[in-house]
Amino acid sequence: MIEVTTTADPAESVVADVLVVGVTRGDAGPVLSPDAAAVDAASGGALTAFLEASSFEAKARETAAVAVSGVGARMAVLAGLGDPDQADVAALRSTCGAISRATGDAVSVACALGAETGLDAVDCTRAVVEGWLLGTYKFTRFKSEPEPVSTTALQVVGGDAAAAARAAAVARATTLARDLSNRPAGDLTPSDLAAEAERIAATASLQVEVWDRDRIAAERLGGLQTVSAGSAQEPRLIRITYEPEVEATATLVLVGKGITFDSGGLSLKTADGMMTMKTDMSGAAAVIAAMSVLGELGPPVRVVGIVPASENMPSGKAVKPGDVFSARNGKTVEVLNTDAEGRLVLADALSLAVETEPDAIIDLATLTGACVVALGQEWAGYFSNDAALAEGIESASASAGEPVWRMPLVESYRKRLDSEVADLRNIATGSGGGAITAALFLQQFTGDVAWAHVDIAGPSRVDSTDGHVVKGSSGFGAALLVDLVDAWASGS
Repeated sequence: MIEVTTTADPAESVVADVLVVGVTRGDAGPVLSPDAAAVDAASGGALTAFLEASSFEAKARETAAVAVSGVGARMAVLAGLGDPDQADVAALRSTCGAISRATGDAVSVACALGAETGLDAVDCTRAVVEGWLLGTYKFTRFKSEPEPVSTTALQVVGGDAAAAARAAAVARATTLARDLSNRPAGDLTPSDLAAEAERIAATASLQVEVWDRDRIAAERLGGLQTVSAGSAQEPRLIRITYEPEVEATATLVLVGKGITFDSGGLSLKTADGMMTMKTDMSGAAAVIAAMSVLGELGPPVRVVGIVPASENMPSGKAVKPGDVFSARNGKTVEVLNTDAEGRLVLADALSLAVETEPDAIIDLATLTGACVVALGQEWAGYFSNDAALAEGIESASASAGEPVWRMPLVESYRKRLDSEVADLRNIATGSGGGAITAALFLQQFTGDVAWAHVDIAGPSRVDSTDGHVVKGSSGFGAALLVDLVDAWASGS
């Protein structure tokens, strides 16, 4: 665990193993930031001498270590920030993530970054802390000889203390989402996920309720029953509640798809298609993780998290193409492709969400490959029936650094979900628009409530490390949800 603090001491006097200072690109070459210039002066021109003798260009994420004397740190790391007029919080966060892996075995690190780009102290602090903590992430649960993170202390020079504490909380939430999603299905069954939710709730000022198979049947959660029928692992419905200490200004419900492994059911995936399906519960992970820090952050909004958790497996008991079930809200659904299972468990969860009479519902799900085709691996697509909620998601996306793109709810496509034998079919007729028709399916279970569906199939996992995003589960969505709750609480 890295301890995060802020300091008002001048950069040149801060005691640390490594001091990170910024260098931007100017017309005549690299330009030392004011903090870097102060370190340079105190060290007898060590940084200037290095720049004159090297090919360092101050490109974004470019780094160079320089031995210094006469200052509090034993080593300075020059951090290239590129053109100062192109810097923003997202770029600085990514840069700090990359730099965090370039500081070697430093136990204590001080960062004096960002002010030279024109960002204020709050934005600089958030970018540095989140970038650093997320960039050093490692999933070592199954390593026989895990390699620990060397750094145990991070000081943000000139940082904002409140922003640092909040950023550390957001980073912990994203880290938790990564940890949950990176766990293999044999180590994180639906009941294991429920146990994790109970453990987290016990330490995070949250209430939690878990429904087992019998309760799920009694509560008429037909979608969750149907998807789980083929698995030896029992399903769970997880409900987590955060109650603010003051009178709540609103109620939000966060719904996360919790398919802990997706084989496709009888509509079996290929071997390659199954390799990453342990992360098909990334929506659930993001919801649980976001909920885990609300007690610490204290927004004046009541937040309910609902996670339908199940495996989707083939067996003699599995749902068969052509079967029909009744969802919680009474709508009947014909299942024509058992690999379109996420929308089935979400149908019940969304129905439960509506019954809480919330101000808004937001669901996160690794729902469709079609969204990946449309937007690629880095952006999530989202759909919403409410302009104010959509604006909140856009704002949260920008501040969290988790990019989203609004997709259309094309009403004329709705008829493609009509079934000859039931109210709905779980896959649309025709071709194309799969992400849209999946969202339209979900909309049949949201009533008249303001609602948004975020399809995170693309950015939920990454194939290579880049900036603050580390290979494997990305934890995408946890920060987005925390920022959305904050934005809702502030009315912005």
